[in-house]
Amino acid sequence: MSDNIHALNIAVLTVSDTRDESNDTSGRYLVSAVEDAGHQLAAKAICKDDIYQLRAQVSAWIADAGIQVVLLTGGTGFSGRDSTPEAISVLFDKQVEGFGELFRYLSFKEIGTSTVQSRALAGLANHTLIFCMPGSTGACKTAWNGIIREQLDAAHGPCNFVGHLKAAPACETRQ
Repeated sequence: MSDNIHALNIAVLTVSDTRDESNDTSGRYLVSAVEDAGHQLAAKAICKDDIYQLRAQVSAWIADAGIQVVLLTGGTGFSGRDSTPEAISVLFDKQVEGFGELFRYLSFKEIGTSTVQSRALAGLANHTLIFCMPGSTGACKTAWNGIIREQLDAAHGPCNFVGHLKAAPACETRQ
């Protein structure tokens, strides 16, 4: 992140029925990427792949004036328990259609046609930017390095999402 960029307050949510802090490699990667880019980790949680638990957690973060961006990893596939798109898309004021399209394009170069099973999505809710990525660490790296990092940098042109986000006070890392 360039020197003239302010840090954003970002929450990370891992969606999984099997992960905990000891084996949450995707969540750990996103936390590291957020901090390495000069942003602030506002919150970190792991949530079961349950539509109502996901909505409750993300809704709380959308309502929190101290959180500007939410990164979700997991629950975007086609298994019976994958429910992130169904849980989160109804919260969007505006969907960022290009995120899923661009993610699948970048992912195709890495995993071929298997990328059609990704239901990655993004949107804005209450001036909070929300990115929903697959649960693999590789997919999180693809999304962060190929799309998200630049879109959270106010110096990135010709446009980025920073100007669309709520102004947030500096916050301390919360667990």
